[in-house]
Amino acid sequence: MESGPSCSHDTGCSVNFEFANYTIIISKCKGPNYPPKECCGAFKEFACPYADVLNDLQNDCASTMFSYINLYGQYPPGLFASECREGKEGLACPALPPSASSDDTANQVH
Repeated sequence: MESGPSCSHDTGCSVNFEFANYTIIISKCKGPNYPPKECCGAFKEFACPYADVLNDLQNDCASTMFSYINLYGQYPPGLFASECREGKEGLACPALPPSASSDDTANQVH
């Protein structure tokens, strides 16, 4: 019966986190101490480009992403949730300057 919206609130995820590159997190966030500055900085570097889909509670992107982070990094459950807090809304992703996504020569006038 596919008439109308389904009752399930999980609609999958538009980002394929299974094949994402987790090197930034795994290379900087290492046990046994898991230093919050390095771990949270690396986590933000990885996750902020996906902030829109991760904050959408109508999909399962966040839980999928955390599953793969923990799988590849062998992190204790809840590590990032407990260590990485910046206010009650969670992490603040900086707005990227317009030139951040392109190389420097693309914006030069010749």
